Amino acid sequence: MSHNTRSQAVELAEEYYDSTEADAFYLNVWGGEDIHIGLYKTPDESIARASRRTVETMAGKLTALNAESHLIDLGSGYGGAARYLAKNFGCYVDCLNLSKTQNKLNQKNNLRSDLTHSIDVSHGSFEDIPAPDDSYDFVWSQDAILHSGNRLRVLDEITRVLKPGGEIIFTDPMQSDGCPDGVLQPIFDRIHLATLGSFSFYRSELLKRDFEEVMVLPMLDQMRTHYVRVGEDLQSRYHEIVNLSGYEYVDKMLRGLEQWVDAADKSYLAWGILHFQKKK
Repeated sequence: MSHNTRSQAVELAEEYYDSTEADAFYLNVWGGEDIHIGLYKTPDESIARASRRTVETMAGKLTALNAESHLIDLGSGYGGAARYLAKNFGCYVDCLNLSKTQNKLNQKNNLRSDLTHSIDVSHGSFEDIPAPDDSYDFVWSQDAILHSGNRLRVLDEITRVLKPGGEIIFTDPMQSDGCPDGVLQPIFDRIHLATLGSFSFYRSELLKRDFEEVMVLPMLDQMRTHYVRVGEDLQSRYHEIVNLSGYEYVDKMLRGLEQWVDAADKSYLAWGILHFQKKK
């Protein structure tokens, strides 16, 4: 189970998400409870509402999820999805997340919601999941796997901990199939990666690991809308967020958001919901 090493990308992601600047930004702008890409009914919908709709939509795809289910959320952030799943389905959720700062708030909110009996929060990486083989009925992840510098290892770990017949459902910011070389370098430099995953990558690698495709739903427009909305909110609250995160962080974030939107407009990126089942 233990690989004893983590990719440099994971180490850098941990350092980033534990920083006071990033924590203040994700709490106050990105959504706070759910810090992932949202599904928008209108372009001006609130980030928090759209982000919760992603959780609701993904949960609705898991028709076998019930009070007997054991689920792990990889890269669980502040734990918004875990609380939604535990409260609405009665399932038991393990949160695995590399940010100690986020984990502390997750645990605090679980206590406030009286869900500590249903949710366990662990500090760790999805490159080395601290669980025995065949532990989970479901693996859940939202916009987190991109942070791994070894996604093949992550998929190996997911395969290992899922029970036969178990399901994985996840979202991830990806590069489009056939994305030209070099065009995403500014984004790669910002997030300290050499590549992103893609629909074809995840399809191919999960099929190699004896999974069957349940559903792949591309929604690049939703990712673009989300980054635009985050940028708009950050601009409108610029001085407030600067007081929390500093000029350097905020200005760098605004430039980064523009890069993601530009790449989406050029169809260099991809995003959507991916749902696969491990064969029995």
